Amino acid sequence: MAYEIVKEKLETGKCLLCHDAPCTKACPAEVPAARIIRALRFKNTKGAACLMPKRHPCVTCDNPVCMEACNRKKMGDPVEIQEVLGNVNPEPNIEQADLSINFCGVRCENPFFLSSSIVGSNYEMVAKAFDVGWAGVAFKTIGTFVPQEVSPRFDRLAKENNPMIGFKNIEQISDHTLEENLGYLKNLKRDYPTKIIIASIMGQNEEEWTYLAGEMERVGADIIECNFSCPHMSGEGLGSDVGTNPELVALYTAATKRGTSLPVLAKMTPNITNMEVPALAAVKAGADGIAAINTIKSVMNINLQTYVSGPDVIGKSSVGGYSGKAVKPIALRFIHDIKSNPGLKDIPVSGMGGIENWIDGAEFIALGCETVQITTAVMEYGYRIIDDLLDGLSNYMGELGIGSVKELVGRALPNLLPAEKLNRSSICYPKFNRNLCVGCGRCYLSCYDAGHQALSMGKDRKPVMDAKKCVGCHLCRIVCPAEAISPGVRIKLEERKEGMRNVSMQFRTNEG
Repeated sequence: MAYEIVKEKLETGKCLLCHDAPCTKACPAEVPAARIIRALRFKNTKGAACLMPKRHPCVTCDNPVCMEACNRKKMGDPVEIQEVLGNVNPEPNIEQADLSINFCGVRCENPFFLSSSIVGSNYEMVAKAFDVGWAGVAFKTIGTFVPQEVSPRFDRLAKENNPMIGFKNIEQISDHTLEENLGYLKNLKRDYPTKIIIASIMGQNEEEWTYLAGEMERVGADIIECNFSCPHMSGEGLGSDVGTNPELVALYTAATKRGTSLPVLAKMTPNITNMEVPALAAVKAGADGIAAINTIKSVMNINLQTYVSGPDVIGKSSVGGYSGKAVKPIALRFIHDIKSNPGLKDIPVSGMGGIENWIDGAEFIALGCETVQITTAVMEYGYRIIDDLLDGLSNYMGELGIGSVKELVGRALPNLLPAEKLNRSSICYPKFNRNLCVGCGRCYLSCYDAGHQALSMGKDRKPVMDAKKCVGCHLCRIVCPAEAISPGVRIKLEERKEGMRNVSMQFRTNEG
């Protein structure tokens, strides 16, 4: 029982998340095995429990044909489906919370949008996303010109057994004509009047920004998003070249406002030190909200056989946009900076950058975003991730008694302080659970080679802490693969010396 959580992460992480999963189709008891595993993978534990039949057939199953059918078996060991599902305790369906929110004066049925990219680039794609529950789309950026794309234009960054922790693209704006895109938007609004269409636009001069804004309103868009931030446009004065120049941001924001009565978002580039500067320029020029962040300029890798970076276009590549889970901390930092600025704190923000599951989305909202936008996770897993985004956020809000998404907006902001205001007069020691410890020695190695040499290995291969050396950095806790280390007792610095012997003895106990 001690390792249920760790085992669940390992096994659900191993799952291929198959389309039309054979494990589910093979189950004679009709347990939605693949759907439950997907819910667990995306941190929707309550939702997984609600999906498990009350009779819990997995506990008594003596012929786990689901594992025989598992596609992962073709690559090695199958997912331990029976064990994972056997630890899921069935729960009754939970009443869903109201996830609606008003953003820039526009009512959204939930805060989850597709961000401006290939995942929302024609009628059929967006209609499918709307059908499964997405509240809206920031349609792929529309201009008056059609770019000539390269092939291939995507690549990934992998780590150990994770095939994609980061994603790079060198794709530009929509490869459909303006007329085609206007037709898509018009038909989408006709067929899905309650869904929200954010029309992302990019002009090449003031006149184009004004013209494009007017055309987007004419065909039924709800919000205009000015793409000031694409990091790899092939033309000069486009994309992030604009976003790093406050004067151009202001000029083109004002031009856009002249063409429409709709709310206007300025989409910010992270390829800058202080995002607040162009964001303030946009707001002063009339922007009603901010969208952040776009992808980060990157050279993601070098093939050491060919010395070419990816994506490899006939032996050449270029700087591109980096996205995916790895950019989330950077995105959150920029969101914090915007919402902490006195001139921007009341400006609505649509956040994006590394959002994969409902927890990621909730974190952006807690830092001040009212809606969130997602692309890379959809590219990897499909539109179906909306199931657990909605379910997970709703269950979380219900458990805490949060009545609306608006109540969650900005809750975390007061807890992020300037570094000089943090408590520096005490130490929080790590606590070692020796029952969970597997004796791998990872904590010892990290502390000895990259910390303060405060750990030694006991005869039982369990760590022993020297409180005289420990500074409470918690590197040991971060690297522990068994989750056997947690925050422990906190001691004031003036009490440390006096109580050193007692503290040292405490950490030799089973739970201390």
